Amino acid sequence: MSTVFDSAANSFVELVGKVPAAALDGPGLGEWDLRALVGHTSRSLITVSTYLQTTAEREDVTSAADYYLRVTPAALGIDPAAVAERGRQAGRDLGEDPAATVTTLAARALADVDAAGDPLIVVIGGLGIRLRTYLPTRTFELAVHGMDIARAAGVDWAPPPAVLSDALRLAADVAVASGAGAEVLLALTGRAALPPSFSIV
Repeated sequence: MSTVFDSAANSFVELVGKVPAAALDGPGLGEWDLRALVGHTSRSLITVSTYLQTTAEREDVTSAADYYLRVTPAALGIDPAAVAERGRQAGRDLGEDPAATVTTLAARALADVDAAGDPLIVVIGGLGIRLRTYLPTRTFELAVHGMDIARAAGVDWAPPPAVLSDALRLAADVAVASGAGAEVLLALTGRAALPPSFSIV
């Protein structure tokens, strides 16, 4: 079940190992410096381990695309500033050796997944979701933010093909679920351009 997530996590570890220490205080994404961006991305490992310590009573979210429609700061009424600060704190929590910290986080998350089966877990907002449904959202985050990190750090890196395939499929599913499927399909086939700053998440 977790093969693609395994690949995403291990590739992220490899990426962080390539990031020059001197670049961590430089620009990352939006209001985050690179350290905060790496920290935010590492939360895709942390939350897997954390949420596996919970048990949901019902399955509220039944697809990874539905997760991206329901588990957003806007949908849950979460202040975007709080999200930004969590990223900065996660960056601080990486300590003096972010690569070593991320390696530890990934090993823990992968071991936890391997031992878990497919439980109903509780994610942000108190919503219940199956582990098999949640993991593709973490693969997506590791892929997309991994590319953000590589661009910001100026390092040569891309997600493994299986990770890219999963992330692209999920992006297409979210586009359809949010009503932008036709627009995205036209863009992917060279028939129309997407608006500036268009995003499905």
